[in-house]
Amino acid sequence: MSHHVLLPLGLALVSGVLIPWLLVRARWAQQVPRLGLAVWAVVGALFAGSAALLPAQLVLDGDSSHRLTDRFVTLDLPAPATLLDLTGRQYVAFGLALAVLALPAAGFVRELLRARRTRMRHAGVLRLVGRYDPALRATVLDHARPAVYCLPGRSRRVVVSSGALDTLTAPQLAAALAHERAHIAGRHHLLVAAAEAFATVFPRLPLARYGGSAVPLLLEMAADDRALRRCSRDALATALYALAAGQAPREAFAAGGPSAALRMRRILTPYGAGHPVLRGMLAISTAAGAMAPLIVACCSVPG
Repeated sequence: MSHHVLLPLGLALVSGVLIPWLLVRARWAQQVPRLGLAVWAVVGALFAGSAALLPAQLVLDGDSSHRLTDRFVTLDLPAPATLLDLTGRQYVAFGLALAVLALPAAGFVRELLRARRTRMRHAGVLRLVGRYDPALRATVLDHARPAVYCLPGRSRRVVVSSGALDTLTAPQLAAALAHERAHIAGRHHLLVAAAEAFATVFPRLPLARYGGSAVPLLLEMAADDRALRRCSRDALATALYALAAGQAPREAFAAGGPSAALRMRRILTPYGAGHPVLRGMLAISTAAGAMAPLIVACCSVPG
């Protein structure tokens, strides 16, 4: 077995097992959720790339394997014209790599289409039973239980139940609406679809299992942070408390829900000692540094 297989294998293990295990336990990720989401996205892309590189390295000869490793590490993409000069073995390696990449890509598209169909059906129901309130810029639904949620994507809209209008004060309602509009503006449904696609394609992979629960929570926290630009912490926290038992469709983002208690504590509790961004960058640098000897060895030893 070529020693160049060690690079994608090591990257796959680090990005698919080690970093997710550390990241899901990192408190800094919840303090700076946007950085945490960026790390999850980068780790997912790194795992997909290394998983695609692994079967390609298994079928290539030494010289081709070495060049492929160098290109992967330096992100030096080959020119389209060079693809016409590949050997038969290189075409097989290229096809295997594309096949591996196609799995999560197809899962992502499938999740997007499935969620879009569900949201469009729900939007059709809302057009029949709800009424648009231009003052709120939201659809009001007659329901006694307080609930505020949004449908992202092409059928995007914010939905408020009549129970929420009766329960929430004006500042609390404004905070809940700002939270939902943050989901829509941030296109958070795309990251949810990516996490669900990974969970479907790689169900036993720690990256998929941990990310499937961590990414939606971090998205809610990111929406909380954006809403806090327009409202007070007390208004948002009390709105979450009032909406904690509210119900929403599966493909929607709800202001309340099961994570409301954790998010309330986060909103009302100051950050601990140390800057969360610095701690996050230190953790990322440590994980990258752990792979440096392997990368150097694979790129410096001849094929």
